[in-house]
Amino acid sequence: QVQLVESGGGLVQAGGSLRLSCAASGRTFSSYAMAWFRQAPGKERELVATIMGNGGRTYYADSVKGRFTISRDNALNTVYLQMNSLKPEDTAVYYCATRPNSVLFRTRARDYDFWGQGTQVTVSS
Repeated sequence: QVQLVESGGGLVQAGGSLRLSCAASGRTFSSYAMAWFRQAPGKERELVATIMGNGGRTYYADSVKGRFTISRDNALNTVYLQMNSLKPEDTAVYYCATRPNSVLFRTRARDYDFWGQGTQVTVSS
């Protein structure tokens, strides 16, 4: 059984920064892609960023390109999301998710088989 535990959410002013962490256990971490999704009230869950098992390939949603950076430390079984220049529209619950590595990036929530409990990020204007 895979367990994902997120941390690092909170309240920040617009223009500020936060770093989210997701600690994983229960599988060979480097064999699996990791992703961050977010879900705002009344909206569908959307992909923010994903990273392949070796950390060499990343994919970002257009809305966060240039502001967010996903990274991973396979020795610590942890994936990170550095969020800079935060905007009020970034307010959401952020979820960590995992799936087996693949040639193509997977952007749909249903393609991921394990999820964390989520962490709230609130950006005030």
